[in-house]
This record gives sequence, C-alpha cells and structure tokens, in this order.
Amino acid sequence: MTDRLSIRLNGETREVRAATLSELVEELGLSGRMIAIERNLEVVPKSLYAETELADGDRIELVHMIGGG
Repeated sequence: MTDRLSIRLNGETREVRAATLSELVEELGLSGRMIAIERNLEVVPKSLYAETELADGDRIELVHMIGGG
C-alpha cells in the first residue's frame, strides 16, 4: 500500500492512494470508461497509464465521455 499523495485533479486538491494513472482511474471508479488524461500539461496515452507514476503535486486533468442523445 502506498502513502497518500496530494494531487490537483481537475483543478481541485485531492488526496489519493493511487501510485499510477491506472490505479487512479480505478480509485475514481472510472475503469472501463472512455477517458483521457493529461498529467502536468502532457496528454498520456492510455497504453502508458499502468507505467505512469503519480508524484506529490502532480496536476491531473481527467475527462470521461458520457453518452446520450
């Protein structure tokens, strides 16, 4: 288990246990959804979520697609 990190998620400070972007997606309950993530002003390809480590102070912008008509 990792210590909690303080990150900025969509402009708000948030404490998380996740160590990687894929763990963050799971912690937020967004697994299986279509999402896009930017970490510190760089878009991260989904194929790199599992190996992209979070650090204290990271700025994360996360959007998920919502279907509807």
